[in-house]
Amino acid sequence: MYEKRIYRDSFSGSNLVFFDTAVMETDLKIGADKDLGDLAYKWIKEYRRQLEEYIKRDPVFLKSLEPINPIGSHPYIVDRMCDAARKAGVGPMAAVAGAFSELVGLKLLDESKEVIVENGGDLFIKSNSTRKIGIYAGSSPLSGKIALEIKSENTPIGVCTSSGTVGHSLSFGRADAAVIVSKDTFLADAAATATGNLVKDAGDIEKGISFAASIKGIEGVIIIVGEKMGVWGDVKLSKW
Repeated sequence: MYEKRIYRDSFSGSNLVFFDTAVMETDLKIGADKDLGDLAYKWIKEYRRQLEEYIKRDPVFLKSLEPINPIGSHPYIVDRMCDAARKAGVGPMAAVAGAFSELVGLKLLDESKEVIVENGGDLFIKSNSTRKIGIYAGSSPLSGKIALEIKSENTPIGVCTSSGTVGHSLSFGRADAAVIVSKDTFLADAAATATGNLVKDAGDIEKGISFAASIKGIEGVIIIVGEKMGVWGDVKLSKW
């Protein structure tokens, strides 16, 4: 079932052309120097084909909620998803949105100097200027009030969000937003899921921060539960 992605209504960036590209459940909003929808469509289809063919041979990959090792000959996307899942302690599909954001984004950089790819709250960013990313946290009073600043020299980078109160993605926690920043968008996605799973209420924010900060490759963490927020790492927040 299609779920309107409300946070996209305010998704924009100066000097970029934004367009939507979707194949089945993979629904990307992309900003680039020009409309590269046809190229994005080509690579979404290709990476979906690779995943679907692999899953036919290894159906556990699709359903596991714990890290697994890939079997036999397998594509790069599978290897990266399993690696990210292993580091975060979750199943490989926890990295799928970040996987498409990063891999499609890298392909688009062949035709565009700057690229922003958003996939269900998981972003891959390569920018030549500072960008602000508004943080959507459901019914929290902080939702839409704060933004994460990303400097151009820190890109390409991944910024991924998991929520136990927004959207249809599986989460065992109740965080309004668990935001992870990492150079590895696969890892940022998997770690956001794992961190969000730990946070049942505001009292778990510190535990979630400590967990995420312990994962090698994580550069920043923001956790929001209601009116409470915890922040760690190399992140700069501002008003949205």
